[in-house]
Amino acid sequence: MARTDDKLNVLILAAGLGTRLRPLTNEIPKPLVRVYDKSILEIQMERAKSLGDVRLHANAHYLAEQIVREGERLGFEKVWVEQPEILGTAGPLRRIYAAGYRGGLLIMNGDAYCNFDLKKFVANARSAYEAGKADGSNRGEVALLAVDFPKVNTFRVGADGCLLGVAGRFGSKEGRAATFSGISWYSDEALARIRDGEFDIREFWKQEIEAGRAPFVDMSQMHATWIDMGSPEGLMAAVDARKQELGREKNEAVVEPGVNVPASARVVHSVLYKGAVISENEVVQDEIRGENFFWQIPPNH
Repeated sequence: MARTDDKLNVLILAAGLGTRLRPLTNEIPKPLVRVYDKSILEIQMERAKSLGDVRLHANAHYLAEQIVREGERLGFEKVWVEQPEILGTAGPLRRIYAAGYRGGLLIMNGDAYCNFDLKKFVANARSAYEAGKADGSNRGEVALLAVDFPKVNTFRVGADGCLLGVAGRFGSKEGRAATFSGISWYSDEALARIRDGEFDIREFWKQEIEAGRAPFVDMSQMHATWIDMGSPEGLMAAVDARKQELGREKNEAVVEPGVNVPASARVVHSVLYKGAVISENEVVQDEIRGENFFWQIPPNH
């Protein structure tokens, strides 16, 4: 049965394996790792709610039962469990559309700490969509939010603001370079064209370009905060960014409940997760520590 009210659907991708953060993620999925005060899943949920009355979805695979429980606590419409295999990015989009959800779909990433103006992005996406309808081009039925990250600037964007190609994958080598932020918007018309069994969303973008319906690339927030928190260095950077957002001191220690820090120990610019052991008189600085592991993070990560 189609859900045809005015609510925007939001999908937070949370099915990744978190391999770069093991052993921290051995028993907790990456989207539930705390970033200072909250998990990235909860932070992304709060960002999504800045748009107003939205329908929240997440997908889950690795340690899925934890994501399901957290989704229930946070009031998600549904957590879509992907078993026995992950469905990529295209698969979850197709699944939500096939279940009857309508009203467009905003995609967010469960392993990136970012602080984009989502209202601005959705407004720009819908404007591009309406412009494509008005001129008959049907461009803009998909919108992709870009950032400037030179190490991963694989997008190639044309003068008309539409995607020309992805370096190393398909399309033109010309155009302005940018990085995909992981945030995107899909119209119902675009979602209807994602085929059953399609996994790689980049292949869908390629098909759209070839059909004359190139995705719109929003480059209005190229220098906003965007951090891949999938590595220890990225996790520390995300914690620092969260501290800054909340007006906290950068050198403040982040200590999960249950971790015992002796009065004689000193903890500076470090994150102590469940199971971390701190000795008497120990100095812990620029470090992430948990049960049976620690990562020394260079100060200028």
